[in-house]
Amino acid sequence: MTQKQWIGYSKPLIFLLLCLPTVWLVLSAYQQNLGADPAKKLVDETGLWALRILLLSLAMTPFRYWTGSGVWLHYRRMLGLFAFYYVVLHLLSYTFLLFGANWSYLQQELTKRPYIIVGFSAFLLLIPLALTSTKNWQRRLGQRWRKLHQLVYLIALLAMLHVIWLKKLGVWAVWPYALCLFILLAERIRQYQLKQQNSFK
Repeated sequence: MTQKQWIGYSKPLIFLLLCLPTVWLVLSAYQQNLGADPAKKLVDETGLWALRILLLSLAMTPFRYWTGSGVWLHYRRMLGLFAFYYVVLHLLSYTFLLFGANWSYLQQELTKRPYIIVGFSAFLLLIPLALTSTKNWQRRLGQRWRKLHQLVYLIALLAMLHVIWLKKLGVWAVWPYALCLFILLAERIRQYQLKQQNSFK
């Protein structure tokens, strides 16, 4: 099987896998299996899935370096868009299910709670990345596209800080995600240093 065929077969499968958390949440809500506070459960789960998929999208470039194969990069856009999708679900669940679209209360929450400010900032930064994720935008923006999409690392840090503050237990409550982000950022820094060294040779 050629690489092109592998990508053609695997992309629909990955798409379906990324849809499974939504299916599970919808079925759980329909069967009333979301616990004593279904709204909070939906907010928490959509937020965690957004973080998981965001980290997975960040892992595509390191996987290319570690495996020597560029096939991973073909999944990066899909993963990034699904991360944005789950962030939107997270925000909608928080706004309409947890607080019943009480805009005055939400405005107060947005201005006085640091974890909400950080999380909402990450969402705002994700919007231009989602809108410019197509190849057409990549051609139009050129080198600016790459610089714009490097914001994803800042977004990941903000998302991690949001989850840590939200859990109120510090980094230990989310240490697997924090460890993954640390490894991915360390690899990014290592690759940058290697490129800098090679440019001076």
